[in-house]
Amino acid sequence: MTFDPEECTDWEDVCKLGEEMEGSLAVFCVATYGEGDPTDNAQELYDWLKNGDVDLSSLNYTVFALGNKTYEHYNAMGRFVDQRLEELGATRVFQRGEGDDDANIEEDFVTWSEALWPAVCQRFGVDSALDTSNVREYAITVHSDLSPERVFTGEPLRLGSFANQKPPFNSKNPFLAPIRVIRELHKGGERSCMHVELDIAGSRLNYVAGDHLALFPSNDPRLVDRVGELLGVDLDTVFSLTSTDEAATKKTPFPCPTTYRTALSYYVDITSPPRTNVLKELAEYATDPKDKEFLLKITSSSDDGKHQYREWVLEDRRTLVAVLEDLPSSQTSSGPPGGAPASTPGQILLHLLLTQDEPDVSPRHAVLIDYTTRTGRRNMGVATGWLKRHQQKVQNGEVVLAPISIRHSSLRLPYHSSKPVIMVGPGTGLAPFRGFIQDRAAAKQSGKELGETVLFFGCRHRAEDYIYEEELEGYRDNGVLSGLQVAFSRDQADKVYVQHLLRESGAAVWELLEKQGYFYICGDARHMARDVMGALLELIQDNGHMDSQAASEYVKKLQKRNRFLQDVWS
Repeated sequence: MTFDPEECTDWEDVCKLGEEMEGSLAVFCVATYGEGDPTDNAQELYDWLKNGDVDLSSLNYTVFALGNKTYEHYNAMGRFVDQRLEELGATRVFQRGEGDDDANIEEDFVTWSEALWPAVCQRFGVDSALDTSNVREYAITVHSDLSPERVFTGEPLRLGSFANQKPPFNSKNPFLAPIRVIRELHKGGERSCMHVELDIAGSRLNYVAGDHLALFPSNDPRLVDRVGELLGVDLDTVFSLTSTDEAATKKTPFPCPTTYRTALSYYVDITSPPRTNVLKELAEYATDPKDKEFLLKITSSSDDGKHQYREWVLEDRRTLVAVLEDLPSSQTSSGPPGGAPASTPGQILLHLLLTQDEPDVSPRHAVLIDYTTRTGRRNMGVATGWLKRHQQKVQNGEVVLAPISIRHSSLRLPYHSSKPVIMVGPGTGLAPFRGFIQDRAAAKQSGKELGETVLFFGCRHRAEDYIYEEELEGYRDNGVLSGLQVAFSRDQADKVYVQHLLRESGAAVWELLEKQGYFYICGDARHMARDVMGALLELIQDNGHMDSQAASEYVKKLQKRNRFLQDVWS
């Protein structure tokens, strides 16, 4: 039985799991969000484990943690759940697995699970030779007589919530905000960065400077049509997927009943490289033996198979459409051999493609993801592509509604505006800091004392991508920004980044830290955040006359006091 932790109505039932279900095993798949935080749907589980004092001696468990090594708090939540369950008396049946999304989290999971099942079978006396490969988690039903009012059209939870908007608005009930402005920020070059303004009047949404705006986009209609064409699916067919497990808490993978077109547009990820389980399923439908052999090989656990999957799928950035186009024999609409249910590949794939994209759009502006793969195909980001497709409509005065919700961030300005703040945010990392600066400007205008406000910003070329140049320099001129340091990385022979400017201003930054200043980083986790952290530690050592260990302890103290905060992504 698979269930979402936020659907658990009473976590005390976990205490009875081993007593009431002999031979039971709980597998916790736990992701880490932000600065080592639980995801929204795991918050109650986290609170229960952290604050509870229960006896879990009857619980058998194992944990697979999902994270990204470019973040400082790698797999913090998975490690916490694993440790806390053991402390409460639960029995760890198999060692914790850890997936790194910066590398290949799918491969990490497959490697872990291949070792997991033999251990589980041995412990519980299960015959590992039993074949369960044809078991379907969801059964499909095609509807021919449902009225349109009973069919979901993209709503994430409540039927008709887009047509009949009711607060409170959140991730399960997004607000349809009119887009007032979409304009280009870059002054030249091939890259694009869009400034977006939305009207949230009347929504009762609580937005604080530093928060994220989550956009619920839809996939490109042309890509959706292409999937339907390749799989031979009538996209306007109304269907439902229902769990085959009567005890399952999650009855459907996404809102049903709906149409294939809606599912492929709103509920299914068709732009990311398909996982190995999808490709392995597709192999059952390939009529060309070479296509079948190739699909089975790249989904195998062999080193050669893993290498080919990385090369052919991940590095070539093949989407589902690209795979079907390059392996045309897998497009057949006939069922697999062996008397399996007469479902088309399109229906079977919908059993497997159950992830819904809800990409974050940085407040006020977002960089357009638009690139050509090694196979010559053009790929676009889901959220930024959606905005780009609607840009001309907005400019023409048409009404475009964006489904949005607010995601609260760990970045917060100090309560007292007199406290100094140091902000480091190149590129779109400027987003929350622009809100910070506007907040400080309002405080200054109302007569409040304003502490030093310093921004380290970076871009490639002053003439091309120095976004909000006039605005930022205006804040500097009127005293809201006491310091504006801009690194133009490619305007000279030797590249200059924000960390270089931070080192040059080491003495001034140290002085602000010693005056109870707050230090913020926003942007790329893989390179920038690490390099900035290195520069920060160096300036603390140099100006505070400390060794490396003492400097690290100094930063840890800042973190504990919420004076060192990051919002980074890979």
